[in-house]
Amino acid sequence: MIGGIFLFNLKGEVLIKRVFRDDIARNASDAFRINVIHSRKKVQEPVTDIARNSFLHIRREDIWIVAVTKQNVNITMVFQFLGSFAKTMKSYFGKFNEDKVKNNFVLVYELLDEMLDFGYPQNCDAAILKTYITQAGNRSEPIAQDKLTKITAQVTGTLYWRPDDIKYRNSLLFLDVVERINLLMSPLGIVLSAYVDGYIFMNSSLSGMPECKIGINDKLMLRTNTKIVYVESTLHHILIDDYKFHQCVKLSKYEDEHSIHFIPPDGQFELMRYRINKNICLPFKVIPIIQEVGGNFVGIKVILKTAFKSSISGKKIEMKISIPLNAAKVQVSCRKGTATYKAEENAIIWKIKKMSGMKETQLTADIDLLVTENEKKWVRPPISLSFTIPYAFSGFKVKYIRVFEPKLNYLDQDVTKWIRYFGCNGRYEIRC
Repeated sequence: MIGGIFLFNLKGEVLIKRVFRDDIARNASDAFRINVIHSRKKVQEPVTDIARNSFLHIRREDIWIVAVTKQNVNITMVFQFLGSFAKTMKSYFGKFNEDKVKNNFVLVYELLDEMLDFGYPQNCDAAILKTYITQAGNRSEPIAQDKLTKITAQVTGTLYWRPDDIKYRNSLLFLDVVERINLLMSPLGIVLSAYVDGYIFMNSSLSGMPECKIGINDKLMLRTNTKIVYVESTLHHILIDDYKFHQCVKLSKYEDEHSIHFIPPDGQFELMRYRINKNICLPFKVIPIIQEVGGNFVGIKVILKTAFKSSISGKKIEMKISIPLNAAKVQVSCRKGTATYKAEENAIIWKIKKMSGMKETQLTADIDLLVTENEKKWVRPPISLSFTIPYAFSGFKVKYIRVFEPKLNYLDQDVTKWIRYFGCNGRYEIRC
């Protein structure tokens, strides 16, 4: 598995060096610094082979996190560990940069020893690590035996992500459904690419060891002896193309009962992420109209239409419209919001604070051009759009949330629940 972990700063200086296996040479860090960090190539691959050593690396702020190995390892697992390590460091220190590493290098070594056992990833959960690796310094009194027993049982048990002695005065459950839409549309209004990346975040303040059950409106799938049959319903169902659950979710229950069963960690965590490629409701329709006259004038007209319900409002709407490089004079007017020409970005920025659904507005721009010899033809970069809307583009819906606690015996109706839907843009572009 992993032969060693190195942390470098931007200058190539080694901040942390932890070697787990004897097959990693002492000068391995020098090889990476010379061939990758100080290399003249601008684009660096995440995996680099140098002298029969494989270096797998990521960057976080001003830190290079590098894993080195001589074996044929599971590359996905190694990158998953590097990301989890960076996330744990950020959870401990607030920021993960060179100063934090230098001021806490003893703690970083201690965390590495707990997260890796002879190069094999072990416990990478920051919440669990904080129960027995603290930043409080040396303690004058030893830890009580009963507390040590609880820590050991939690780390080595089947539900290590949640201790069994959590108590709250009020039982609260917050669920956020966040979707990011990505779109590429042709000048004729044809959708070339469209998909939604969705995330379900949960923040739980529940006592004991509660069992939660969540129902969602994904299409029911029945397996027969010969084929897979999708069962339609009168309700609006969606077909999830790809999904990933938190480790607390019982996958067998999802496949059999088509509902999400889990015992949640305490506090905030990501329950699920998914991707949907079909039947996506595009929130905005952008119609660009561009006229070029004689090589010295360009007229731009952009019509923006909202395609969601009138009871919903889009916020923080911002459109970026690129213009020719040889623009001499730009006059912009819009019916709603503010539009300004930014010479440093060579674009018109159109901002609308709030816009209701089923509305239409437009922007016009008159651009005078400087006529020069050997002027390259304007390639018309795509229009980009950013926004936030309180609804799910894919139609994803949480049908119900139920909570059971057999030991403490509090009922589902005793739990206060909130569900919010939040949509925003990913790469939302319309070609001109």
